Amino acid sequence: MTNYPDKVKSLANHLWSAFENHQGVEPVTKLEPNLTTDEAYYVQLYNVDRQLEAGKTIIGKKIGLTSKAMQESLGVDEPDYGHLLSDMVIEKDTPVIYSDQVLQPRVEGELAFILKEDLTGPNVSVEDVLNATESIVAAIEIVDSRVQDWKITLQDTVADNGSSAFYILGDKHFKPEDLDRIGVKMQLFKNDELINEGDGAAVLGDSAYCVAWLANKLSAFDIQLKAGEVILAGALSAAIGAEMSDQFTCKFTEGLGDVSIRFEEKE
Repeated sequence: MTNYPDKVKSLANHLWSAFENHQGVEPVTKLEPNLTTDEAYYVQLYNVDRQLEAGKTIIGKKIGLTSKAMQESLGVDEPDYGHLLSDMVIEKDTPVIYSDQVLQPRVEGELAFILKEDLTGPNVSVEDVLNATESIVAAIEIVDSRVQDWKITLQDTVADNGSSAFYILGDKHFKPEDLDRIGVKMQLFKNDELINEGDGAAVLGDSAYCVAWLANKLSAFDIQLKAGEVILAGALSAAIGAEMSDQFTCKFTEGLGDVSIRFEEKE
């Protein structure tokens, strides 16, 4: 494992205790009020390294804070990101076990980019992203916070792996040139009730721009986007809280189809 500063290790262990005890913890910024965003990313990377040592693998990345409203609410001017690990993917028709797998989950509808080529910043363009993309597919991301009551700053969510938890992909893949990714519309239903809706322009105007931002941001940490990785490009509408027994469906236009997930109790 990379040699991390003691402060980074201490904060990472603090967040790790939420996984071990299945209980939310205080924000890391309460323990370290002057924590920088770069330091928070190293906290994230420390816990990612810990999971890699346990046998998990990195299978992609997720981008958060891709709406102007969310950025303004946290007082920031750019997105953030987290790592997707091999135990985060949910297969179709597989429920999330509420009491075992999540603490305070929320559901988002997104577009996911499946890469066929590596992307290495710092000068990645939207055109580069499209050329490196095998397909674009509808997705649901389940975000979750290890911080009690979602009382987070930018540094808190960054340290907490971008508040990531799980994701599920749709089954209709489109080549980038065959999909109007900006014009796509999405409706989010909770227990058959329409809760909110959004479109592809909600993610800073273009989800491919967000992927380019990610590739360029990662270059500061000597990290590439790899061929085969799944990139969740940001929520098309506000995240909606999930409770036990809830079922969610995101309905996408442009032929992308529907993606669903349900939350159940352990038998």
